[in-house]
Amino acid sequence: MNPRPATLSADGMVSSSHPAASTVGARVLAEGGNAIDATLAMAAMTWLTLPGQCGIGGDMFAVVREPDGSVWTVGGSGFGPDGGDLGFYADRGLRSIPMDGALAVTVPGAPAALAALHTAGATRSLTDLWAHASRAAERGLPCSAKTRRDIREAEKAIAADAGLASVYLPGGRLPQVGEVLPQYELADSIRALARDPRSFYTGVLAEKAVDALRAGGAPFSGDEWVAGAEVRPEAAISGHYAGAVIHQTPLPTPGWMVLQQAALCDQVVGFSPWLTAPAIDRMASAARLAFEDRLSSCGTDNDAWKALLEPEAIDVERGHLDRKIASAGAFDVREGDTTSTVAVDSEGRAVSFIHSLAFTFGSKMTVPGTGIVLNNRWARGAYLIPGHPNAARPRRKPLHTLNAWVVTDTSGNLLHVGNTPGGDGQVQWNMQLISHLLDHGLDPAEAVSAPRFTVFPGSDADVIGRPTELRCESRVPEGVRGELAELGHDIVLQEPWGAEGSAQIISFDPTRGLLSGAADPRQEGIALSA
Repeated sequence: MNPRPATLSADGMVSSSHPAASTVGARVLAEGGNAIDATLAMAAMTWLTLPGQCGIGGDMFAVVREPDGSVWTVGGSGFGPDGGDLGFYADRGLRSIPMDGALAVTVPGAPAALAALHTAGATRSLTDLWAHASRAAERGLPCSAKTRRDIREAEKAIAADAGLASVYLPGGRLPQVGEVLPQYELADSIRALARDPRSFYTGVLAEKAVDALRAGGAPFSGDEWVAGAEVRPEAAISGHYAGAVIHQTPLPTPGWMVLQQAALCDQVVGFSPWLTAPAIDRMASAARLAFEDRLSSCGTDNDAWKALLEPEAIDVERGHLDRKIASAGAFDVREGDTTSTVAVDSEGRAVSFIHSLAFTFGSKMTVPGTGIVLNNRWARGAYLIPGHPNAARPRRKPLHTLNAWVVTDTSGNLLHVGNTPGGDGQVQWNMQLISHLLDHGLDPAEAVSAPRFTVFPGSDADVIGRPTELRCESRVPEGVRGELAELGHDIVLQEPWGAEGSAQIISFDPTRGLLSGAADPRQEGIALSA
């Protein structure tokens, strides 16, 4: 288990996957900012500390619990190119959209969603909240071991983009850990967007982005880029588990998949001892059903997910799981490159925040002269399958992998706030985290470090249909893995901490007025009190 105990606080707290981001967030809280202020400051800092995972050119989602118990969300993800119908890709002989380059890109939703989050509840200006990040970009931050691994993974593609290569391959070579990497162009972009986030979608910066994408062969009209500026807060979607209420992000996120798994596991997993074969079997089987339903029927412009959460549908699928009726659907789960934060302020406002470029360094393409890396969400989530609910189509957003959650009691009192990156692993690891907290009373440090298991082959367009596996970290006891194999799972052993993800949790004990929080030891994050 996690050798580091949970961080405790009677005031505010933040947690992220990098110490520098957590430090900025805690400082904002200590100076009187609220949890939304801290979240916005941490978001900008992670563009620098975890550049392979997130950036201005990506997407973001957040769920906010207010001191009065109300819960709301904000989400930003964009459309693919207006000319990106199935015929466009068929004419080019493509069976899936390439992961790198202009064809992979959707209109980034992060700038508009960050602006909406700021408008809805921040107390300080974006210019103020992002000043630390812009200064850090100008001076440069030491290259971390994580960033060096990410650069190495994408080195060939990074070398092909002048903007990326100038920062991440100084002198044409892989940087050393600790080597300072300044980003002058990105510093200017952060300052410009802090003054006016909408300038990302209209004006000179937008024209540069669309021109670069068109030059790369992507059929953007420019109108879909302008449409990306419209983001408004929305209600959360909610469901019950173990007597508590889970609040999740709505479409285009797969938050409904966590609610579906919770409904399928409620009053079953909690009745088995922690991480025993029956409990893992139930959660893994529920995750498989959720992915099959996602693949077969759910898109961002239909309401199929609502039908799946109806009590009658849940009863049918619970019956299948109870009787061990094997599912026949095919799906695939892959990790992604994303990062997330959590923050709770002294008033009880809580924010779960997640943002991403999709895969490492996204499309490996920058907007010339800006330092902004563009995502590859279109390649990841739009299918070239005629008639599919997630088929590539103009003005259809890809169904996402990002999601975030808050757990309250039935009166709206805060219990937990959390999330994890990890591509299609997110929806199942989030369910595991919630079970650890609610079914077994683990504290945040115990929950984020618990052995992880992952059902494999979800939703990524380029890998649909591979054989099914249940990947288990080797800390899942050998005897339990043997029982799972007897139950029909094809077990694949992972390194003790090899499941990836970087979960963040802050819990609130109302009887003592105490916050406790922890960052996943699988990455280098830290929870800090204000």
